[in-house]
Amino acid sequence: MELSEQNVKKQRPVHIDLQTIRFPATAIASILHRISGVIMLFAIGILLWLLNSTLTSAEGFASIQTLFDSFVMKFILWGILTALGYHLLGGIRHLIMDTGRWEELSSGIASAKAVFALAIAFSIIAGIWVW
Repeated sequence: MELSEQNVKKQRPVHIDLQTIRFPATAIASILHRISGVIMLFAIGILLWLLNSTLTSAEGFASIQTLFDSFVMKFILWGILTALGYHLLGGIRHLIMDTGRWEELSSGIASAKAVFALAIAFSIIAGIWVW
């Protein structure tokens, strides 16, 4: 092993302190887009179960209707709508970036922050609608 290789190995950190790493807005937007997609994957199961329960009988429909009066179910529905809204906005952002726009760092950060702001507004509107 050469001397320069030994210096490189000695300069590497022993461990990475994850609390000091600051992700840029573009990375956060991308990570949240993936997380919202996973949330929607599980939400499909919940929504299909609810739909099946409402279509089986009038009693099933009535029980699901009373279920929607609970705080927990309203919170789950709000979470699903928020994930759907963010995923839709993030997906539109990615589609626009695929056309060759917003690829520069400054415009990418601006578009990520715009998606955050629009998603928060959508989440508030969804919360008002659900409750």
